[in-house]
Amino acid sequence: MKRIVCAVLLLLAGHANALAGEEAPAISLIDEEVISIMKSWLENPIVEISIDAQNQKHAGLNNAAIEELDLQWRAERRANDQPLIAATLSNPLSSYLTQIQAASLGLYAEVFVMDSHGLNVGQSSVTTDYWQGDEAKFKQTYLVSPNAVFIDKPEYDAVSRTWRAQVNMTISRASRPIGAVTVEYNLSELARRRAE
Repeated sequence: MKRIVCAVLLLLAGHANALAGEEAPAISLIDEEVISIMKSWLENPIVEISIDAQNQKHAGLNNAAIEELDLQWRAERRANDQPLIAATLSNPLSSYLTQIQAASLGLYAEVFVMDSHGLNVGQSSVTTDYWQGDEAKFKQTYLVSPNAVFIDKPEYDAVSRTWRAQVNMTISRASRPIGAVTVEYNLSELARRRAE
């Protein structure tokens, strides 16, 4: 965990002067307490039940079928008819993750859970794509180990004028990976709370 903390500190420091006087938080904020809190709400049975159901449903998917689902999702983002997006956002896991995000009072900018293929199972808001399996958030967690944690580099969000970082981890049962989760943290808000 110390390596994670040091990595975040270096990344934040490296981006501190990147944008028009906006400074990144000066200390590493993604620590064991942050990870522990994430793990606590991931223990809700709805998380495992939802991942298991989708893993069974998608057990026979090949790469072409996965890409087709991802293309459908991307097309639906620009369309009025959105059956895949609507089904995903209205499922019980998405409702739970939306409540988690809302209860964070601005600390979580986005939360989504993936299955064993890296396809979204539930999410608190609409993601740009449905398949995360080709991205580091999945490759550096689910494909690495049952307890992997990967913190992506912080980015500045010009609209909200906040620094954000995605915290990603494998979701496991009995030391066997079943999926992964991504939580986009508002580092500026986390720094404010820690300063109080």
